[in-house]
Amino acid sequence: MREVFYAMRFRGQATPVGKVGNVLKAATSAPSSRITSTVGSDGLVGTLEPAPGAEATVESEVTFVGETSFLETGTIGFGDGHRLRFSTIGSGYLSPSADPERKHGTAMWRVEGGEGQFAGATGLITSNFLVDEKLGVVDHHFGMLLVP
Repeated sequence: MREVFYAMRFRGQATPVGKVGNVLKAATSAPSSRITSTVGSDGLVGTLEPAPGAEATVESEVTFVGETSFLETGTIGFGDGHRLRFSTIGSGYLSPSADPERKHGTAMWRVEGGEGQFAGATGLITSNFLVDEKLGVVDHHFGMLLVP
């Protein structure tokens, strides 16, 4: 098994579905990028720069099961034919943030399978995200995958 890891910032939109009001469909995308974390005398500085390559895409369904908790399943596409399927481990968490116009959330996802490069893959992905009042999403992923 070899390790494949990634860190990307996805942006997109969530849309309510169904009549109950507790389910959202989310669609986001992220360009290829370089993320740099530098620690110095002034503390931490993080930068995100474009990198050559295509976009990654996420499509998911989020079901709220409590005031701040949710379950999520979905797929992540990394180029033509290379996809991961994921689901939450336990439940995700979403609550108000210090910014009154956005909520802040997090989830841990288990890789449930994949296609292309990710056939037989296992792994874990963390999602740390913000959602605004119009359901605009900014989602930061860090994934550590084991690929045959």
